[in-house]
Amino acid sequence: MKNIWAPWRMDYILGKKPSHCIFCEMQQEDRDRENLILHRRENTYVIMNRYPYNNGHLMVLPYVHVSTLEGLEPELMKDIMEHTQYSVDCLREEFRPEGFNIGINLGKVAGAGIEEHLHMHIVPRWVGDISFMSVLDDIRVIPEHVLESYDRLHPLFNRHA
Repeated sequence: MKNIWAPWRMDYILGKKPSHCIFCEMQQEDRDRENLILHRRENTYVIMNRYPYNNGHLMVLPYVHVSTLEGLEPELMKDIMEHTQYSVDCLREEFRPEGFNIGINLGKVAGAGIEEHLHMHIVPRWVGDISFMSVLDDIRVIPEHVLESYDRLHPLFNRHA
């Protein structure tokens, strides 16, 4: 799929991939807005997908660098699910989606773009969000820039900080 408003997606697809884990690197930096990190907890954090499938596409990640479910301690799996639930609540409040796709892509063949650091995808959905554009020309229309969505969601995620 192509994103009408995101021509830089081709830079990601065709560009040189870093030799290090970008999720591990960005979680240590003090640049949350630039890195699109919306919310932090003790063991997990929420980030906006820079190359979203839909408006408000989020990811929940553990701080620990792990690529499989077997590598997660039960308490960390619980934390990921709780942070996912919190993310869904915030998205419902701000964007009012009619549904969600939530899941983990394990391995490149399953669609993982960054397979070395496990992450949970949360994609808000609306009736008609897959329009004739997707069918006729493999194009997805995303109505809001990712930083505008970040600025709308950040206060919700952090109102109890």
